[in-house]
Amino acid sequence: MRIDLAGRTALVTGSTQGIGEAIAAGLGRAGARVCVNGRDPSRVDEAVTRLRGSVPEGDFVPVAVDVTTERGTDRAYEMVPDVDILINNLGIYGAKDALDIDDDEWRLYFEVNVLTAVRLTRMYLPRMLERDWGRVQYISSESGVAIPAEMIQYGMTKTAMLALGRGFAKKAAGSGVTVNSVLAGPTHTGGVEEFVRGLVGGDLPWEETQRTFMREHRPQSLLQRLIEPAEIANMVVYLSSDLASATTGGALRVDGGCVDAIVP
Repeated sequence: MRIDLAGRTALVTGSTQGIGEAIAAGLGRAGARVCVNGRDPSRVDEAVTRLRGSVPEGDFVPVAVDVTTERGTDRAYEMVPDVDILINNLGIYGAKDALDIDDDEWRLYFEVNVLTAVRLTRMYLPRMLERDWGRVQYISSESGVAIPAEMIQYGMTKTAMLALGRGFAKKAAGSGVTVNSVLAGPTHTGGVEEFVRGLVGGDLPWEETQRTFMREHRPQSLLQRLIEPAEIANMVVYLSSDLASATTGGALRVDGGCVDAIVP
């Protein structure tokens, strides 16, 4: 199966590390012009340099703006007014006792993880509809279905992203634009590794720490290991292609079997 995204422009939010950077690499390998996004210009430039090194044939463009603000979103649109593929990957997470989450933190999680994606979709979807081709994706999580007790504020936002995928797909009904959510499972990134070590505690070797985390905090996983970012990217790249033209309004699972259901 050959995926060819030549001539397409993609914007991947939060793509200076982890899943976002892996998605940018995957889209670049498939031939897309990829806009690499982050708030810090130096980190964006570093990510672009890494991507150009790992995908020499790729076309990577730095877009250093804070898309969590209205002004930043407007600036992103000025820099990249024509986007064929919008990947809403940006998100924050962290463990906290449910009763210790105050109003400000609830608002922060919603504004960063959900409202940012809404604003970008509202900005780029109309032109996709005019061209009768486009791809919008929301990087959700198994935490949006199986809410983790240690971070319900995060789980809430990932549930909301599943709703965005279905709702905006209805807006694009009857067109050549597809809108989907990718339901990612626990993934091995630098941030998650730090998070896992914080939950498990102690000074165990990483492989033992990972197994302990999966056993104690994600026992429902059928994979029984953390997912690698490239495994999430594979699904995103497929959904970005013409091969996925009949897949819209869905929640596509790359969760390692964490959600104990046949469908989300």
